[in-house]
Amino acid sequence: MAAIEYPESVRHLVLALRQLPGIGQRSAERLAIWLLGHQAAAGQLAGCVTEAVRELDACPTCGFFLQQGRPCGVCDDPSRDHGSLCVVEQPTDVLPLDRTGAFKGRYLVLGGRLSPLDNIGPDDLRIALLLDLIRQRQVNEVILALGSDVEGEATAHYLAGLLQPHGVRVTRLAQGLPAGGGLEQCDELTLFRALQGRRPLPAADENPGQRPEA
Repeated sequence: MAAIEYPESVRHLVLALRQLPGIGQRSAERLAIWLLGHQAAAGQLAGCVTEAVRELDACPTCGFFLQQGRPCGVCDDPSRDHGSLCVVEQPTDVLPLDRTGAFKGRYLVLGGRLSPLDNIGPDDLRIALLLDLIRQRQVNEVILALGSDVEGEATAHYLAGLLQPHGVRVTRLAQGLPAGGGLEQCDELTLFRALQGRRPLPAADENPGQRPEA
């Protein structure tokens, strides 16, 4: 007796959903069946995906998402500091950094990181544009907000070497203990970098109205 399979169109949908990050076979099947049972939602989803693919582009200056026919929300913001430039790997890295409110400058999306095993070299990234921005603008500091894995570290060191002759300050995001975490939950590399990046603790302000008793 032949095994029962989904119809071919359903199998194609499952295969398409499996290409999404974090979606395995069973999750893809559940999503496919749900979409087939909710045709209005499925049509809305398909329309949104088609619209986004058709109308979204990358800003030619910073690399962040750009709605066609509209100015870039990052580059066209006059309140941003032109003297600070934060370099990230992907457009999705911009929002988490910007939402902290700690950085008020501009961004540049590299489009990836150096990875010889994946045949990604300097010419495959937006490094030439980075150097052009340094030459054209009065950039005082470049923050390398790249990943802390081997490829991210290699890319950061490569960029630091390129930027050094231009006289700009090159900094790297601090790495260490996560907020709310204990030492027992951290790996050795995280603890090592936390020790390397330690800083002095400011003394508590003394209240002049309260003097310690003798």
